[in-house]
Amino acid sequence: MPTVTTVASNSVPFTDLQTVFGRRGAAAGCQCQRYKLNPREHFAGFPVAERVDRLRAQAEDPSGLVAYLDDEPVGWCAVEPRPAYHGMVRNQRVPWLDRTEDRADETVWAVTCFVTRAGFRKRGVAGELARATVPHARSGGARAVEGYPILTKKVLLTELHVGTAGMFEAAGFVEVARPTLRRAVYRVDL
Repeated sequence: MPTVTTVASNSVPFTDLQTVFGRRGAAAGCQCQRYKLNPREHFAGFPVAERVDRLRAQAEDPSGLVAYLDDEPVGWCAVEPRPAYHGMVRNQRVPWLDRTEDRADETVWAVTCFVTRAGFRKRGVAGELARATVPHARSGGARAVEGYPILTKKVLLTELHVGTAGMFEAAGFVEVARPTLRRAVYRVDL
């Protein structure tokens, strides 16, 4: 059985990351920038080429993890300090409803996106990435790491990029809030 390994994004060639994102589909178009854009930028009008450039810079920091199945790049997970996600931090509902915690706390890291390459899904890639976020965040100085999975089974495939509750639970996260019927906040305090 092939083994899934994960490494920080700044230690892999950017071409490996682009292999994971592919050339078409939602991941190729998004380039993991939906939550990164600042309030003055509108996702729909933001050029894909600029999204690619931003992901390249983001991956150098290391703001994510890349998964390999043997030597083949097969997955990506975005995880970095929560304030880096302008689009998420300014959202008034998810994940902030009924929470008083400081949104700009840089010691809380957020897991915002998973991408598993076409042809390699249903092999545990995203689960391994979810597990790897905890030591990755800890090594970056985080005091906690959070994920914001989708809860409902009636979901569009493009909504699964945030992960599932079961995936986070298997990685040791616990539910700390349920701001909507469709979304929860899962967390590990480090």
